[in-house]
Amino acid sequence: MVVAAPLRAQDGAATEEAAEGAPAAEMAAEEEVEEAEAPPTIESLSADLAAFQGDVDTLWTCLAAFLVFFMQAGFALVECGFTRAKNACNIIMKNLMDFSVGSLVFWLVGFGLMFGATNGFCGTTLFIFDGASDAALETNSNVGFNWAFLIFQTVFAATAATIVSGAMAERTKFVSYLCYSFLITLIVYPIFGSWCWGGLYAGGGWLEGMGFLDFAGSTVVHSVGGWAALAGAIVIGPRIGKYTADGKIKPIPGHNIPLAALGVFILWLGWFGFNPGSTTAVGGGSFAYIAVTTNLSAAAGAISALAVSWIMFKKPDTSFALNGALAGLVGITAGCDIMSPMFAAVTGLVAGVLVVFSCVFFDKIKVDDPVGAVSVHGVCGAWGTLAIGLWAGDVGILTGGGSAQLITQAIGVAAGFGWAFGTSLVIFLLLKFTIGLRVPAEEEIKGLDITEHGMYAYPPHLVSESLGGTPGGSPAMSTSTSGAVTHGA
Repeated sequence: MVVAAPLRAQDGAATEEAAEGAPAAEMAAEEEVEEAEAPPTIESLSADLAAFQGDVDTLWTCLAAFLVFFMQAGFALVECGFTRAKNACNIIMKNLMDFSVGSLVFWLVGFGLMFGATNGFCGTTLFIFDGASDAALETNSNVGFNWAFLIFQTVFAATAATIVSGAMAERTKFVSYLCYSFLITLIVYPIFGSWCWGGLYAGGGWLEGMGFLDFAGSTVVHSVGGWAALAGAIVIGPRIGKYTADGKIKPIPGHNIPLAALGVFILWLGWFGFNPGSTTAVGGGSFAYIAVTTNLSAAAGAISALAVSWIMFKKPDTSFALNGALAGLVGITAGCDIMSPMFAAVTGLVAGVLVVFSCVFFDKIKVDDPVGAVSVHGVCGAWGTLAIGLWAGDVGILTGGGSAQLITQAIGVAAGFGWAFGTSLVIFLLLKFTIGLRVPAEEEIKGLDITEHGMYAYPPHLVSESLGGTPGGSPAMSTSTSGAVTHGA
């Protein structure tokens, strides 16, 4: 008790001191709040706006990447529809695996080769890419955008790889397909891409330095895939029954044209991510303009291919009309950002004409391309890249730019062909003479679904019926004498 009294006295004194100090504490707190609620400065507003803009650009780039990813479904359906029922499972597996393999390979190595700090030939940094790493942040301090850029470029790489699938359909070993998809995503696509697009991130390519223009990849993606497809089709040879002993072309109809048509519409939709998404930004609304030029070219390509095939084969050929739309899409991809709507439509019109004559030409020289990949992507990709030098923006010959840009574009097209075709030819020959590239004849006749994967895409009795009768495995017959129905993107 004696001790407690002084303690209570001390407590009272402390309480009085606290009471006296309360107003001062409250005033200090109010001053802190006032300081915290001080009006924003121009600098702080600018920083907030920049952060918001970066987040919006990241969102747009991701959404565009998702649209381009959906194009894998389009490619799969087009290839399935324009080939025979007995190979549908195999085609689905190839499109699934080239994206799966390509995603891993491009993340591990391809992105670095394409966008890393360059030695003049390819990137040498950013392997096993990490958007939050010091190397990435030196290029772009927005971690979210770094990851968005990776996924966007990954779906582009997968597109280049899957183009090859159609040209070599119905006779390629599955294990060999996995090998060349791996190598195309590892070497062929990213190294050429570094020449043209390396400066979009940390690198800088020699074609880019020359002023070569290819906004979304008519050459970088489509022609590279198309020329690789040409090398593969030449090395593997035509399908059994495609050409007769006396050299005549024997049509091998696809088994499901509506399925192919659905694939084309999906690809058309996906292209609104492919081209407008290549802005990787929403500022200024340029992505909307690009969507318009992209659409006009596709529509014009479908109409011109329809008209030409109607004149040539006396019937409006569905397969060529579908291919014409894809030809227009590929053709406008290079110059979609700087071409006027009128010239975008003209570019598509020319692409639609080219794809018809190109498919017929490759058939005549016995390059069996079941889905027209070489014509749609290789030929029309080159055309669209050259068209920039004719009438794009203020750099084309017809728009006051002189011939310099056309020469630069031609150099880029030639470099793309030389690199993609030459490197791919070596890859396919190595596979042919090592593990083998083509399935045995009896497996090709039975179909790759049952021989390679042990299953059927459709009820077995329907596949059995397709094996008897016409080589096409479908009651649908082409109206064109050149086997036009065998062509699709």
